[in-house]
Amino acid sequence: MQPVTDWTPPACWYEPRSVAEFKDYVETMYTDTINTPGQANYAKAAVGQFRDIYKDGKYKNYNEDKADEGSWWVAVQNPDRMDDPASWECSDLPFWVANNDDPGVPQAVTPKILAEAAYDAIQLPGTKVTLAPANVTKVNLSTWAWLDKARFKEVSATASLNVGGLNIRATTTAKPVSLKLEPGTSDAETYPASGVCTLNADKSIGEPYAKGKADQTPPCGIKYLRSSGNGSFHLKATITWQITWSGTGDPGGNLPSGTFGTTQDVKVQEVQAVNR
Repeated sequence: MQPVTDWTPPACWYEPRSVAEFKDYVETMYTDTINTPGQANYAKAAVGQFRDIYKDGKYKNYNEDKADEGSWWVAVQNPDRMDDPASWECSDLPFWVANNDDPGVPQAVTPKILAEAAYDAIQLPGTKVTLAPANVTKVNLSTWAWLDKARFKEVSATASLNVGGLNIRATTTAKPVSLKLEPGTSDAETYPASGVCTLNADKSIGEPYAKGKADQTPPCGIKYLRSSGNGSFHLKATITWQITWSGTGDPGGNLPSGTFGTTQDVKVQEVQAVNR
């Protein structure tokens, strides 16, 4: 799903770890690196220096004597945006935060950040629309288009976090609100003229064709004005999804709408007339 603005879901954030969780993470990383056959010396040195900060350097033994007084906050990359260079912007080394203190970083995890991260995780249905006539139509014949209401409905994704004494969750929901049809050629008309079919009162988009409607103008559809010859026109169907969220202790609100589209081939034939 592509946001309709230049907004993007967060690529990284900071979240807490208990003393025991953080110590286990560092010691495991250290042991695995040191004991890996063929591991480069610089990697061993780096992981050793990192460990020393929290074990015998700036901090002592991971602050075990203060285990009930705070937690370690660590940088986390959004697993759905690992290839985004912004995922490395949370570059602060793990730091100690006393209970009830503000972590002091703008990317500190909140229910809203979880909701924004869940934006990437929403699984949307494929955007293929149902056409009548299906796949092959005729020049100057109105082709009806609609979405299967059973498939195109609200979908949600939930993100949760229960670490370091912090237990929060957020749910992000996408609701289809409109369908945009782009015929794949300028020699075509769309219904409506804008090509944007909006949500009906019953939450459907478009109207299925039924017998007896051949002479009617479809509320959502296309009329091709020329043949596609030996090929096909590439009809692009794009759905706009309205995005909302709610989370622990927060009623939530709106996130930027998103679009998701695919193309499908439509063959358009000339009407064959028979002269007697």
